[in-house]
Formats: sequence, structure tokens, C-alpha cells
Amino acid sequence: MSSGSTPAGGPASPGTSLTAGRRARELARTVGGETVDVLVVGLGATGAGAALDAAARGLSVAAIDAHDLAFGTSRWSSKLVHGGLRYLASAQFGVAHESAVERGVLMERTAPHLVGAQPFVLPLTPLVSRRQAALARAGLRAGDGLRLAAGTARATLPAPRGLSAVETRHLAPAVRGPGLRGGLLSWDGRLTDDARLVTAIARTAAGRGARILTRVRALELTGSGARVRDELTGEEGEIRARAVINAAGVWAGGLVDGIRVRPSRGTHLVLREGLLGPLPAGLHIPVPGETNRFVLVLPQDDGRVYVGLTDEPVEGGVPDVPEVPESDIGFLLDVLASALEVPVRREDVAGAFAGLRPLLDTTPAAGSGAAPRTADLSRRHAVLTSADGVITVVGGKLTTYRRMAEDAVDAAVAVRRLAAGPSPTAALPLVGAASPQRLAVLRAPRRLIRRYGTEAPAVHALGDRDPRLREPVLDGHPVTRAELVWALRHEGALDASDLLDRRTRIGLIPSDRAAALPVVQEAVGEVLGAR
Repeated sequence: MSSGSTPAGGPASPGTSLTAGRRARELARTVGGETVDVLVVGLGATGAGAALDAAARGLSVAAIDAHDLAFGTSRWSSKLVHGGLRYLASAQFGVAHESAVERGVLMERTAPHLVGAQPFVLPLTPLVSRRQAALARAGLRAGDGLRLAAGTARATLPAPRGLSAVETRHLAPAVRGPGLRGGLLSWDGRLTDDARLVTAIARTAAGRGARILTRVRALELTGSGARVRDELTGEEGEIRARAVINAAGVWAGGLVDGIRVRPSRGTHLVLREGLLGPLPAGLHIPVPGETNRFVLVLPQDDGRVYVGLTDEPVEGGVPDVPEVPESDIGFLLDVLASALEVPVRREDVAGAFAGLRPLLDTTPAAGSGAAPRTADLSRRHAVLTSADGVITVVGGKLTTYRRMAEDAVDAAVAVRRLAAGPSPTAALPLVGAASPQRLAVLRAPRRLIRRYGTEAPAVHALGDRDPRLREPVLDGHPVTRAELVWALRHEGALDASDLLDRRTRIGLIPSDRAAALPVVQEAVGEVLGAR
């Protein structure tokens, strides 16, 4: 286990704790201070991964973000760690294999506490033709072949198989019964929470010496550093670096000339617990009229259910927080209605969120022909070097963040001739990681273990000293006050939004966010003082 992990049941390692005080100290050292080997811009999964990769190679690192950890696309995913099956259908074989390999790395080595096996049922309703069913069966067999080629154990991901109509209804009671011919059962990786993965990556990087600096905006990038602004104070200054990695996702093109990102909007609905009845498995619901497109029904550990997702191009400027159009909501509800006997109406949608995938636009310039659908663009990532030496990493997806980060650091090392060896991150456990056997004997609630791994007992023990911290932040939601305190003391949270929208996901339902806000603000005041 790496220096970024903690002993079973032990407290957070001081080296991995992100605090307001540490941010202030390291920001003062970095802006106008000594030159670092690598400056990373963006603290989503890929940027945090690049900071960890460079720090793990022994390089000095500063990583900045204008907002918070996982503020952008990395917190708006389906929470799935895909094995690459969807890319086989479009003949993206390299992307498919890479996805399967990285899924196995997360599930078996780097984050087994955060990524587990999720069963999915594809119901064979009357709208699914026999030809479509045959293609789906073949696809699932090919997906299992990807698992085998990636070296992921069968114990980690069980084999796909067919289901009778009775078995299908047992695993998916909400599916309409009349005409149901059975179903197909498959397995994929699922994150407890995508924003928690980013937090774990960033803390592991901090444990290796990286300076993780949120609320620091890059105003201008060059190959030798950046002009930046502290968003808390408004003060501006320079960070000098031997290499600069632009990992700003959908905002990458605004920092480096010549980078064209074509955002694609992926929308999810948030339904409250119990609306669809028990959900022992997730659902793949085929989109009527399309051969290889599905809507996912994804039960969450907090009882909520996500339904997604769309794949629509986004024109114009890139907002900090994407809005969800009613057309996306209507599309997802229509697909649900095609397969479920439980009606889901517009008023049943408790919340919705949209993320923008940072797809690299390699289409010809305007006027030279119609651009393809974003669904047809490759999910392969690219590492590009600007004329003055800024390394930009763009494209890809959450599952392959580690490989994207490795490739970006490889490029920085080569272009700037830095003294560093190969990446060790494929075998580097993140904060909280341990084997399933070790996690199983920890003395803490299972929900906390799935979120904090080996740190779960320490989170739970906060309630031993102050019983108030065992209380839920919000009636009917499992997050406790102890989790707020832990996030403020160790996970770099600086305000109520960090807590509601990223360290926990209470904020995904606006009414829950409003109800929890007073308790969260109280916690911020008690731990950090008036801000």
C-alpha cells in the first residue's frame, strides 16, 4: 500500500489531508515562488490524475483549478466505469481495450473501495426485436472477451447470461410484464461517487508532495507557467513551471490556441427512492428505433436513482454548470415509458444534471461539410503540444483518466526533458484503498466503507467524541454531520457548495439542498470559522 493510504481503521495521513490552511501556505510558496517541474491546470479526474502521476515520478507539482475538485465534467457522469463494450460497436477497438484495462486497474488495484461490480438487466420487451436481442447477446459475449483480454478476474466481474421472464421481473420488478421474453444480465464497474474518486486522486497526489490549489484561476498559459488569480482574494501573480499541462476539459480551448473542443451534453434525471420500487439491478433500456443506444437506470447507494443519458452537441459558450433542457428530460421519460409499467411523470423528476464531455473536434473547418453527431465522435483522448510547449490533454472519458494522465505526463517529460522515470500509477492505490477482504473486516457502517475505504472507521469515530455528528444532515438521506467535518478537515472543502455538491451529492435535488443548507453552513462555521 502506498504512502497515500492509511492503516485499517487509522486516521487520515497528515500528508494527504487537504485543508484551508494547507492551501494558503502552499499558494504563498507557489505564486511568485520557486519554479515547479509541472504545473497542471484543471482538477477534474484527468488533471488530478496528472498531478498524481507527475508527483509519483518524483517531480515537483502544482495543480490549480478555478473552482473546486471535480467541479466540471468529472462530477456529472453516470458513475460507471465502463469496460469498453459500447466502443466495439463503432469499431473503436483500441479505445474498448484501453477502457477494459483501466476498469480492471480501478476495480482490482487502485480503488476497489470506490468501484464495484454493478449488475444490469436488458429486458427483452416487444420493442426489442429478435435481431436486436441477438446482437445484444453477441455484444455481451464480446464484452466478456474484453474483460478476459484485460486480465480482470471473473470474481471481479461475473459472466453475462440470459434470463427468463421470471428472473427478469425478479431483478427488474418495474419492467412491464406483458410480452416480456426474458432479459440479458451483464456486469460493469460502478463508482460509489465520481467526485469522491477525484478527491481520492487529489489527496493521494498531495501525499506525494503535489500542491493542490483550488480557487486559483489560470488567466494565461505559456510553456513556462501561468498568470493566475486567487479567486478568494482577487490577488494575481505568476506560477513558474518547467512544464505545463492543460487538463481543463471543456474549457481547454479557452486557454490554448488551436484546441477545438466539441462539447457533448449528457443529461441524467434524479428520482427519489422507492419511485420505481426495489431495484436489485440497474437497467439497460434500448432506445426505440436505434440499434446500439440505451438509457440506463442506475440505483445509487443513497437510495436515489439516476436515469440517463443523452448525447447532444452543445453550441456557444461553455457554462460553469450546464443547464438541463426540457427536451432532454422528455426524451429520457419517453424511453422509460417504453419499457416500464411504473409511470414516471415530469413531476416525479426530483432533480436533473448535465455534464459536458470534452470531445476533441477533428472535423473540417466550418463550411466544408456537415459535422457528425457527437455520439459518432471518437472517445479516444489526444495529447497535443502547442507551439510554445503547453501540453493539452483532451477527449477520453472518466474510466481512462489514469491513462490520459500518464500520456500527458509522458509528453511533458519528453518535451521538457524532465528527469523522471515511467509512470507507477497503475499499481498505486488511492487514499482509502484496500483489498475486499481487508475492507470487509473494518468496523464501520458499510456505506461509509464504500465511500471512504480504510478511513471509514475514523470518519465514524468522530461521532464517539460528539454524538451530534452521527445525526443525518437531512432527514431521509444517509449523509451524516461527521462526513461534513471530515470533508472540511481532510478533503479540501472550503464552503457549503463544496460539501453539498461535491463531497456529498445532497445538492442534486434542489429541495434537499435548500433543506440541508443551514446544517452545512453551521458545520463550515464551526470548522473553518466565518468566511
